[in-house]
Amino acid sequence: MRVAIIGAGAAGLSSARHAAATGHKCDIFEMGAQLGGTWVYTDDVGTDKYGFPVYSAMYKGLRTNLPKEVMGFPDFPVPEENASYLSQADVLKFLLQYADHFKLEEMIKFNTIVTKVSPLGENQWEVRAVDKPTRKEFVGVYDAVMVCNGHYNDPIIPKLKGQENFKGKIDHSHHFRSPEQFKDKRVLVIGGGPSGLDLTLHISRVAEHVVLSHHSPDPINATYPSNVQLKPDVAFIKNHEEVEFVDGCCCAFDEILFCTGYRYSFPFLDESCGITVDDNHIQPLYKHMIHIERPTMSFIGIPFNVCAFQMFDLQARFFCKYISGSMALPSTEEMREHTEQDMRSRWAKGYTKRQAHMMGPDQKSYYEDVAADANTTPIAPVIIKLRDQSVKRLYADILNFREDIYEILDNNNFVKVN
Repeated sequence: MRVAIIGAGAAGLSSARHAAATGHKCDIFEMGAQLGGTWVYTDDVGTDKYGFPVYSAMYKGLRTNLPKEVMGFPDFPVPEENASYLSQADVLKFLLQYADHFKLEEMIKFNTIVTKVSPLGENQWEVRAVDKPTRKEFVGVYDAVMVCNGHYNDPIIPKLKGQENFKGKIDHSHHFRSPEQFKDKRVLVIGGGPSGLDLTLHISRVAEHVVLSHHSPDPINATYPSNVQLKPDVAFIKNHEEVEFVDGCCCAFDEILFCTGYRYSFPFLDESCGITVDDNHIQPLYKHMIHIERPTMSFIGIPFNVCAFQMFDLQARFFCKYISGSMALPSTEEMREHTEQDMRSRWAKGYTKRQAHMMGPDQKSYYEDVAADANTTPIAPVIIKLRDQSVKRLYADILNFREDIYEILDNNNFVKVN
């Protein structure tokens, strides 16, 4: 089969590795000049030198918030290092090694942006793409499509009450590259996820004062420098610089930075593909990855709060078993009913549409379910345990958790060695 893979980040590379290994001919469409996806740093913001959108959200000085022991692929672990938490450059180097080992780079069409994917007949797909430097259009017909474009490209920027009164700069972490722009300023960071916590720390090193506003149900116990203050949600913006929080407290700011996440975005999917995104709930997807109505299209990497690289690999193995004929999928009706049951269970737990694809406490059962159906090896329990431990450490000790060093002992156990 001819397989089109959209994106040459970790999800796209692992998809190509398994599709090629099962005998399929792969074309990987990568809009950047090199592989690596979100792990490629660029100073460009907004548009690149060719006038096309810049999807990168990578910033200077980033280190992973998960240890390398969790970030390798099952058959290709991250090489031994003295540290568990790697720099952006280290992760990119690892992905280059992975691509070289499995001879993936020869499959990649670099600087090529997919503009339209549409169904052809019952089982095929037409893919249109543009070579960015020459503007030359490519048109290809494929038997399967693996969508691996990531979900850090369409930032969610909320509208605050009274926002039109604020005279300072309001931006999203998607455009953050370096804290220097905040030197000696009073900065409001909105969002209590990992990026909000991390950028608060980066900005605090140069800013006069930083307030982190969040509505996380779990307390953030991290000890920040003395110029950082934690606050609840913003109530409204009072005037050109003052912000009032829901606790009644008011503070003045020069700049506001949203760390409020991203929308799932597939601008290249024609409406005829039948995929909809409603407040980050993507439908109709079986097991959060297979297009129920047209199962030769898969989405690799949609679930979040997961062991990402390991999950990409598992999902790719699942889909490749299907397109290779060694695994059958249930009927369309059965897949639809399974998905509806899964969603009913999620809504009963209190999940919102924004959390439709969140795993977290559900990830172990999800991995086991996917692996059992494909008769393939599940993700080792130790990977999940270590991932959960490292997330707890992030929220407990933002200043020091990256100094932790771990060692995996076996499929179930790890130790912290420092």
